Order: sequence, then structure tokens, then C-alpha cells
Amino acid sequence: MDEPRRSAFGVAFDLLRCSQWVKNVFVFGALVFGNALLVPEKAKAALLAFVLFCAVTSAAYIHNDVSDLEIDRLHPRKRMRPLAAGIVSVATARVVQAALLVVGVGGAALFLPRILPLLIGYVLLNVLYSGVLKQLLLLDVMAIAVGFVIRVEAGCEAVEIDPSVWIVLCTFVLALFLALGKRRHELLEMAAVGAVNGGNGRATYTTEFLEQTMTIASAVTIVCYAMFSRAPETLEVHGTRSLIYTIPFVVYGLFRYQWLTYDGEGRGDPGEIVFTDRPLQATIALWIAACVAIVYLKW
Repeated sequence: MDEPRRSAFGVAFDLLRCSQWVKNVFVFGALVFGNALLVPEKAKAALLAFVLFCAVTSAAYIHNDVSDLEIDRLHPRKRMRPLAAGIVSVATARVVQAALLVVGVGGAALFLPRILPLLIGYVLLNVLYSGVLKQLLLLDVMAIAVGFVIRVEAGCEAVEIDPSVWIVLCTFVLALFLALGKRRHELLEMAAVGAVNGGNGRATYTTEFLEQTMTIASAVTIVCYAMFSRAPETLEVHGTRSLIYTIPFVVYGLFRYQWLTYDGEGRGDPGEIVFTDRPLQATIALWIAACVAIVYLKW
């Protein structure tokens, strides 16, 4: 059966993996939790950092798609991506990738040089990931988690705020939890079409191991967030320890994501889940609203 034709916008959206830009909202963490949300200059700097990371992450996704081209063509879902489907040539994709890197890295050099080392570090991490780390057990998901930490650190540099150790730890273990969930999804997806374990070009895992480590990562995330909410530096910066009352949102969000990866509906990618699951969207919105009310309105 012929595949439906996609618009130029749809092809560009898929090539740049725009749905994954939601991951770059971690850049805004320092803006919210650093009492800088209402400072126009800092808000503009954080927004610029977000845009620059969107350009760089899209370039990284293109690089990864080129590296995985032959594997993706055998994948039941990834074969629909513009490169794997032959809609966009490798040469064209490389030109787009180079342009995105110029926008991201060049933009940082010109307008926000204090995050330039972090952007370059993110690019190098993704090159290393595409070439080697994605095939190495545990190091693949840890590399993904470090990428999220780099986003948070860049947000802190953008608004000139020192990152809390608890925020860094929360980011790392949360990203690790999400990456493990995605690996479990990919493992089951390949098993469903009869591919051998590891046939997706990734490190070889078992579902039992991934489920156990997801449970551990979610528990550590909750503990780190609870420690952050009651930490002396949190009281010093925000003048309140009421952030502890936002823990139920964190617990529900983690458990909801874990359930969605287990429910057999073929879900597991964090970006896709955030855009499609209404209860999770509501939880994130309520958590953000509660944090803003507590930090800025001193509820």
C-alpha cells in the first residue's frame, strides 16, 4: 500500500525532530527555581538558550539518523523518518545539520558566549553517543542523562545562577529513568517484529533489568527532589520549604510514565508521551503552577 504523502512542513518537522524540543524546557529550570522568572533580561537569556539548544539538538538528531540509516530502514516505525524513507537525501540532511550547528554554536558565540562551552560539550557528547556510547550497556542511558544535565547547567549559566546540587542530581536520575523507559519500549518493539536482541543498533538489555532499574531511578528521583525541597539553600533562595507539597505531582508523574511504558500500547518515548497523554500533561501543568505559586507568591 502506498504511503501517504507528507507536506514539506511535515517532512521538516520530522527531520528536525521538533517534537523532541520539549526536552529543552530543562533549560528553564534555573529561571523558575532561581527567582529569575520575572526578570526580563534573564527571561530573554533563558529563551535564547532554549532556541540555541533546539538548533543544536536537531542537528544531533540528524547526525544520529544518518549514522543509523540502514538500521532505521529495517525498523517498523523509524523507517518512516525522512532519511530512512528516502524523502530527504543524506547530502541535504548534512547541509541542514551544518546550518543548524552554525545557528546554535554561532548564535551562542555571538549573543550568549557563557553557554558556548556547554553547547560544544553537548555536540561532542552526541557525536560520541552516535559513534560508540549507544552500543555500550548503561553508558548509553547515562550519556542521555548527562545531556539533560548540560541543558540545566546551560540554563543556569544563561541566567547567571549557581546550580543547586540537588537540581543537578534530580535532573540526572530523572533523565536516566526516562531513558531506561525508552530503552524498554525499543526492546519490546524490536521483539514484536522478530528482530534479534540488540538489532536496533543499541546496547543489549533485558526487560527485567530495565524494569528494575526504572524502579530504582524513580525512587532516587523522588528522594532527591524531597531533599531539594527541604535543603537549606532552598530556604535561603526562596524563603520557603513549601516545595515539599509538590512531591505528589512528581510521584504521580513518574508512576504515570512508568505505567504508560508497561501498558502495551507501544509507548515509551518521553517526547511523544508528553504530547499525547492528557493526565501527564495536566500533572506537569499543575506542578509548574504550584512551584510558581510557592516560589513567587510565597504560598
